[in-house]
Amino acid sequence: YATLDCATFTNFLRFIMDPKHKSDSSDACKKRKQANVVVLPNHLADDFEAFCRSNPAPLPLLYRSQSGETSCPPLAKHADIRTDISQYCVYEEGCLVETVSSLAASGLWSDMVCFYLGCSFGFEGKLKKAGVPVRNVEQGRNISMYRTAVGCFPAGKFSCPLVVTMRPIPAALLDAAVEVTHLNPLAHGAPVHIGDPAFLGIQDLSRPDYGEQVELQPGDVPVFWACGVTAIEAILSSKPPLAFSHSPGCMFLTDIPDTPSSPLTAPSDSLEPQHTKAHPEQTPLCFQVSHNPLLYSLASQAAVAKIRQLETVIGEDPGERGIRALFVQDELLRSCLALSHSSSVAITTGFPTHYMHSPPDETDGPPGAIAMATMLLSLGKKVTMLTDRRAVEMNQAIIDEAVRNGVLKAAIPLVTFEDSGPDAALHFLCHHGDASKPRYDHLVAIERSGRASDGNYYNMRGINIKHLVDPIDNLFIAAMDIPGITTTGRQHSNVLVPCCSAGVSNWGGYAVACGLYLPHTAFTPSLCSFVHQEESFLSTLVKFGIRSGKTAHLAMEVDGLTFHPTHSDIISRLLEVTQRSTTP
Repeated sequence: YATLDCATFTNFLRFIMDPKHKSDSSDACKKRKQANVVVLPNHLADDFEAFCRSNPAPLPLLYRSQSGETSCPPLAKHADIRTDISQYCVYEEGCLVETVSSLAASGLWSDMVCFYLGCSFGFEGKLKKAGVPVRNVEQGRNISMYRTAVGCFPAGKFSCPLVVTMRPIPAALLDAAVEVTHLNPLAHGAPVHIGDPAFLGIQDLSRPDYGEQVELQPGDVPVFWACGVTAIEAILSSKPPLAFSHSPGCMFLTDIPDTPSSPLTAPSDSLEPQHTKAHPEQTPLCFQVSHNPLLYSLASQAAVAKIRQLETVIGEDPGERGIRALFVQDELLRSCLALSHSSSVAITTGFPTHYMHSPPDETDGPPGAIAMATMLLSLGKKVTMLTDRRAVEMNQAIIDEAVRNGVLKAAIPLVTFEDSGPDAALHFLCHHGDASKPRYDHLVAIERSGRASDGNYYNMRGINIKHLVDPIDNLFIAAMDIPGITTTGRQHSNVLVPCCSAGVSNWGGYAVACGLYLPHTAFTPSLCSFVHQEESFLSTLVKFGIRSGKTAHLAMEVDGLTFHPTHSDIISRLLEVTQRSTTP
């Protein structure tokens, strides 16, 4: 019996004494849903239920008992929650006072309400079946659990940090692990984070707050799931006069088969969430978006398919400039995912190709930059525009005009960079030059000149324009060595390739804006006026004397292509892909 992972001896006896379970009792733990358990005074029950509803990933509510109820018919017949767990924690005023093997002697049970919450141990058998190693089982250890710096949504008297479990998963099997767990929403669902634990405020994986250390093997990636032990943190923070919980790792074993196709059969007064059939297009896929620090992101198959369609649209090359040679599969997708994780973004643009004109800038770049900035701002990101010193006054006037015309809701901060020494880039990017305190977590370059091997900057005709360009590319080079800063834009020949390879750089900016919109339609502005806004902004650029890149025409065109019909058609097609409905 001691080898039974996370099951209790009393639960096991209950199963083997029930005739219907005798045939598969040795496999009971693997085939039955397990539950976290929290017992609270009746006057806190409604607040805790609301807390669970507000935080369904760590606290998927399977059943709420009546006051004083010791059984839970929807989950297990003949159960007595006071004795069916091998070890309980007892709390008084938010302090753990003892652990006991039974609560039967508690004289205050009549005023207590029991909550049964989904548990991630339920999907470990499915991981193994899918060929994903379960390291904690292999190592004979309880799962590692960590208190994070991420706060749960508060409700009533309950507010606490999120607790997560960590399972090492081989990088090649991340998609399989994500798919398996996504199909188990009552067992915490898909991971909440994949990669560097510092993103969650976890400083040392070798020192879990609950459970035991589970060691990573070569090629493993730390993967974190929301954990029901969050409920224990809620007890500690709310300080109820009396409360009970399971001891971490000692779960309540239900009668419910642990299969996503078999929803719990609960009576009408149960609060069991309704099981919904998983749609394949909503299955998440896993993509690496950063190496240092290590970060993976999830995107649904439907979103991935749409972003790949956006990538196809912007990959068209009506100017026949050979842009396909720069194409990298899923570059747009990774740009969108990386930006979705950002909080402070610096965007640079401005290519002074027309060195004989004043101003020397072209119309490709700024519209795409503003489109990205607008979407990022609507998602609550901090955005800063980075420009050359020679162009500060003009770009500030352009931004002000965009605000007046309604293209921007508010002015975007405009800054410059001066290469004043070997540590200038570090001090610009990080507070007090401290690489552990980055001022920005993402840099974006769109239609921006980069330094050639001889130290000069050239336009596409091979003319040296170094006198018109500040060394902003130094920031992208420096960012490669600063953990916590990712970049969108890469060096290719003498150009910082834009956010993704596109026939016109502006199209890349539009596609990023659309890609960011996809998972956030409830929180972002409507895209219905996108064409009008871009036409308005291009008109503003022309008003300030900014010319088409290929022809130097002072007209409503970019790279020699007129806004109507070429650019307006591309934008309309991007919007059609973005807003096209999919199966719910």
